[in-house]
Amino acid sequence: MIESNTQGDCPRIDVSAYVHPTAVVIGNVTIGKNVFVGPCAVVRADEKGTSIMIGDNCNIQDRVIIHSLEANSVLIEGNTSLSHGCVVHGPCRIGKGCFVGFGSVVFNCEIHQAVIIKHLVIAEGVCIPAGKMVESGNVIRDEKDVRELKLADEKMKDFAEKVVSSNLDLVEGYRKKQKGGNG
Repeated sequence: MIESNTQGDCPRIDVSAYVHPTAVVIGNVTIGKNVFVGPCAVVRADEKGTSIMIGDNCNIQDRVIIHSLEANSVLIEGNTSLSHGCVVHGPCRIGKGCFVGFGSVVFNCEIHQAVIIKHLVIAEGVCIPAGKMVESGNVIRDEKDVRELKLADEKMKDFAEKVVSSNLDLVEGYRKKQKGGNG
């Protein structure tokens, strides 16, 4: 479902993006080129003064929720993966080439480029420097927690890049299917 919010703001979705029919996109939302929005995802900029911007080549997987508090925004920069069931709630900025794992919650954060947030993480009210990795199950809520983070290893960086690549293939396949190609 793609619809305007109560203020009349309509989503702007690039023609190269793929939004699954069960996904919900409401309001002042901009979705860039080659973005995949999976089944049952919710991208909702409906409170007054909110906006959500999703950069090129991102993937918003099944049951992801992106929302923002009134008069705030969410920015998700290009080549970022939001994996199954995670929640990103604004105010929030997620840099280019990041990965947010299954069931993680990110609220009121600035996440710099190439950060890997593994599964079932809670990050609230923090700024995470570029290239860091948050291990599964961690709660990151202050500077002490951030200082203890290690750099992402090559295996996790490769994994994050592979997820982006796989989802770009899905976008291409689903777009072909919509146009009557094989599938």
